[in-house]
Amino acid sequence: MHIDRDWLISDAEPVGSVVTRVRASDAEGDALKFGLEPLQLYPHPQGEPPPPLPFAIDEDTGVVKTNASLKDRGGELMRLYVTVSDGTVTAKNEVVVKVSAGPVSGAGGAGSSRRPPRPPNFPPQLGGSSRLRPPPFLPFPTNFVPPGVPVAPIHPGIPAVNPGPPPSLPAATPTHGRPPPPPVWPTLGPAFDNATTSTATQAVPTLVSTVTPTQGSAPGGDAVATHSLPDSLLVMVLLAVLCIGLVLAGVLVLLRRRLCARRAAKASKEDLHKEASGLSSGMSSGLSSGLSSSGMSADEPMAMQQWRGPRAFSNRYEAWESSGSAGGIPPIAPGPIKPRDRWEFPRHRLQVYDILGEGCFGQVWRCEALDIDGKEGKSIVAVKTLKENAGEKERTDLLQELAVMKTLEPHPNVVRLLGCCTDKDPLFVIMEFVARGKLQSFLRSSRAERDYGNLHGPSRTLTSRDLTSFLCQVAKGMEFLSSKGIIHRDLAARNVLVTEDRTCKVADFGFARDLMDKNVYERKSEGRLPIRWMAPESLYDNVFSVKSDVWSFGVLMWEVVTLGSTPYPGMGAADVMRKVRDGYRLDKPEHCRRELYNIMFYCWDQEAKDRPDFSELVQRTEDLLLTETDYIELERFPDHSYYNMSSLSGEKL
Repeated sequence: MHIDRDWLISDAEPVGSVVTRVRASDAEGDALKFGLEPLQLYPHPQGEPPPPLPFAIDEDTGVVKTNASLKDRGGELMRLYVTVSDGTVTAKNEVVVKVSAGPVSGAGGAGSSRRPPRPPNFPPQLGGSSRLRPPPFLPFPTNFVPPGVPVAPIHPGIPAVNPGPPPSLPAATPTHGRPPPPPVWPTLGPAFDNATTSTATQAVPTLVSTVTPTQGSAPGGDAVATHSLPDSLLVMVLLAVLCIGLVLAGVLVLLRRRLCARRAAKASKEDLHKEASGLSSGMSSGLSSGLSSSGMSADEPMAMQQWRGPRAFSNRYEAWESSGSAGGIPPIAPGPIKPRDRWEFPRHRLQVYDILGEGCFGQVWRCEALDIDGKEGKSIVAVKTLKENAGEKERTDLLQELAVMKTLEPHPNVVRLLGCCTDKDPLFVIMEFVARGKLQSFLRSSRAERDYGNLHGPSRTLTSRDLTSFLCQVAKGMEFLSSKGIIHRDLAARNVLVTEDRTCKVADFGFARDLMDKNVYERKSEGRLPIRWMAPESLYDNVFSVKSDVWSFGVLMWEVVTLGSTPYPGMGAADVMRKVRDGYRLDKPEHCRRELYNIMFYCWDQEAKDRPDFSELVQRTEDLLLTETDYIELERFPDHSYYNMSSLSGEKL
């Protein structure tokens, strides 16, 4: 803030006269508001407001004007605050206002307060001027009188000191570097002594500085009088000038460094923006090339593995737009602050290892994440993303799956979400890593272990109790989802994962819908459908509900009993749809007990309302586990009766 803190105003100033103008600047370019506040040195009586100020300030321009008459207020001294605020911080400066009686001398009213003070006079003039002079920059000794100025007697009766003409010097001659002689202090006479003893209030006589003439006079015999300022005064003036110069130099250096820092920040920001764009495009190309092959070569570029997030130039957020004014960083446009998503995870903390699986439009990668899920250090995670050929529908499905998983609390039989990267493409959904993979693949691989595992000692082949436990765990996971109002719509063995300790977790919520407000979902879009797992009302009416998930659970039970076989073997998709509508159901496997098959059959009731819910299915499967009976007789498993089918009609298998 730039302001004159001493205002001298005449009491004859008319209302509306300009007193002064306050100037202020803000380094961040914020809009400034000016104001005036009275300064109360003493508290006013209770209930009595402070007297109003006779001044007003324009809050935008800072121009101060009189808004009341100052008549009969001559000699009054007022104190007030001049304030300036940028909306967050308010600065105050105290100002002293003196109202003079009559016009202000030589200033022309209120405008005089805005003129800068006159420079000091060296040496000061002693005679003839009645105008007020500002004090000199450095005070002179009170008893110093320059040579050549006549001195009047101090008191009548006291003779003047050195009444004669002042001593003069001859023409200046070289003194060979010797300093000038000190001034000669005159000797006071007895008259002065008598006067000082008789009157105690007399002033001290003024001392006269004289210069002793050097030997040798100028030609012609005329003496030349010379005088100079004291050495201490010159030294102080030189020191003051030197200090001012150093301060100015420091200010210039600071401004130059600030300007260079702004330019460097702008250039670095543009480089980081280009680098981030290149890495983003490299991510897509690296993923597509890695997915098109069954394995990844050592020299193949993997953008995710080489991803490095942009390093911040400072801890201040700045916009990434490179199109700004040439003067520096463009200002950030005000707007609503987007709330921080606790699921967002920095991309540069992910490192890719290998691919776990892929479909027509998506892939799942095994990655290493740093400091995720509240755990310090590295953790193995599974990252789901889209292929380059994925369209808007697949992107919407992935975002829908992410939205559903964000609403779920942790459950031991449901795959848990750890984080996501949705700030830009490609989208990443980060989930917990499940070591043994899909239940469908795990069951199919167990056939070979069952046939050859015992040839090399004891093995952990699947037993009837293991398979029944799988069914119970999946039922518990689906009971949890249905209690949250979520319909899975794609429940199958391929969408259930198995951990190292053989715990089943329901996964793949790409088709899932949150239906807390209603219990039925009607499909509107086309796509590849899991026809062999769909209920009749879903096949023909596009209606999905929790009871249609119960139908799919019955088919999943048949998959587990047959160790991952494809339902309705030997039949096409059209035949499956027609026969299911006509009441045909999957046959009971030869090695499956009737008690277990009855649970499947209850799930396939033609009327959705007559099917059991998942709470009842959990209870029924737990009852099977409480007995010692093997409801799946694996030693009677007929390998020739069941086989796996590949998709021939565009359906999901």
